[in-house]
Amino acid sequence: MRVVLVHGTATDGRVWAGVAAALGAGYELDCPTRPQSGDLDTEIAFLAPRCAGAVVAGVSGGATLGLELAARGVPFVAAVLHEPAAGSLVPGLLAPVAAAFADGGTGPFARTLYGDSWHAGRTTADPGTIAAELRMFRAFEPRPLPAGIAERVLLTVGADSPAPRYRADAALTELLGVRSRVAPGAHALHLDHPAVLAALIREAAGQEQPLPRPGDRPSA
Repeated sequence: MRVVLVHGTATDGRVWAGVAAALGAGYELDCPTRPQSGDLDTEIAFLAPRCAGAVVAGVSGGATLGLELAARGVPFVAAVLHEPAAGSLVPGLLAPVAAAFADGGTGPFARTLYGDSWHAGRTTADPGTIAAELRMFRAFEPRPLPAGIAERVLLTVGADSPAPRYRADAALTELLGVRSRVAPGAHALHLDHPAVLAALIREAAGQEQPLPRPGDRPSA
């Protein structure tokens, strides 16, 4: 089974080391470093041939690109997407990270987004690249999925994530008709709980029983 892991902003393919180790043997694993072009069509052109016929997982911007792959009908087997952007469904969702970038650049931006698990070795992107990526993801708008795609998509949201992330999850599941699951921690699931994301990927691939569901979502 092929598995493609799609990274977000201010990270690259190396960010998946923990998930790759937790996933174990038996998978053809692809952890590419995207072009990080700031252009949605360019990113999808790079990812689509890799993701066709694969299980796709992404966190943050990688999850957002997963939604765009789904909207364009890329025939992946399944997708596990943790806390993607939600466009005008939740307009202020990315405002805190945008403000952190404007005030302090890459470091404050990435630590606001991913927490203390992020460090400068997670990316080789310069500030101009990150600014372009941020513009792209802030301009993203989710749209309904083609027939037969929604049942292949699982969204996740962190148990410790703030209320806007829960609003985004609820709005996206309603718009797209996809399933949703609460996962441990907050935004940086791949860094803070890689074994959980690996288990969700195995489940999506049909090779593991579903994980027990955590408690109810916090009130938004």
